[in-house]
Amino acid sequence: MAHRVFFALWPDDAPRDAAVQLRSRYSAPGRDVPRAHLHLTLAFAGTVSEAQVATLQQAANAIDAAPFSLTLDRLDGFDAAGVQWLGPSRAPESLTALVAQLQTVCREAGIALPDEPFRPHLTLRRRVTQPVRMAVPAVAWHVHDFALIESGSAGRPGAYRVQARWPLRPEPRSCAALRHRWHAERELVATVAE
Repeated sequence: MAHRVFFALWPDDAPRDAAVQLRSRYSAPGRDVPRAHLHLTLAFAGTVSEAQVATLQQAANAIDAAPFSLTLDRLDGFDAAGVQWLGPSRAPESLTALVAQLQTVCREAGIALPDEPFRPHLTLRRRVTQPVRMAVPAVAWHVHDFALIESGSAGRPGAYRVQARWPLRPEPRSCAALRHRWHAERELVATVAE
């Protein structure tokens, strides 16, 4: 069976509610993206097999990234797609590093990704004829995890469902493993010295 999936940041209630308020206050007219569907896509895998979904989930366990803060302070749009979005005026390095890791995960699972620059954004409205472009009051978002989202069923677009979530850790997994190994070796040396 085919699955239409993507990795995303899935906001908590506070940034989600703030984005909805900004949309109603500043955004161009169009069709609202449902509040429950607001997200920031990190890597869009598209329509993939069940085996590829399993590979993506397994590989996501090894992602090394710490929590970070994201400030959404800019309304902008994609004219050709008729989309109004909210995003950061400057993407933090932590976000772009997480995206790079997830893009690698997708490519190693045999998924071809589009060759275009990453533009972090939450789509607020579709079917917008003239997106508003302006600075807006900042929405603070403390990012503490990422998710694999399935859109629709049988590979066709539709309702979003969180398939899995992975916490971002204050100390990346690779550092934690090295620290654990260092402590174990230190204990071994202390035991041998006695």
